Amino acid sequence: MHELGVVFHSIKQIHQIAEENNVKKIHSVTIEIGEVSTVIPYYFEDCWNWAIKKEPLLKDAKLIIEPIPAITYCEDCQKEYSTLNYGKTCPYCKSQHTYLLTGNEIQIKQIEVID
Repeated sequence: MHELGVVFHSIKQIHQIAEENNVKKIHSVTIEIGEVSTVIPYYFEDCWNWAIKKEPLLKDAKLIIEPIPAITYCEDCQKEYSTLNYGKTCPYCKSQHTYLLTGNEIQIKQIEVID
């Protein structure tokens, strides 16, 4: 389960952001997780809830997970399509000269603080 490592990395980034902005307590964190990032949102949330119990800055912070759609681009017909529905083969021209545009990333979108 690599989600725990991703959670620890996210918490480290959140601590850095909080320190840079003199934040003492966080109310919620919104994390975007790509549909093909290999991170399972349910496991991420479970690991998050366990890890923040040990973090005064994040204790009781709400986690909001938003999906990032997996979108692939076809170099031959220059169209975009859903990666989950069609994989590497373009549904328009059947080309395999494609690459992933979005959906593999994991990022902190928003941090809501308590005044």
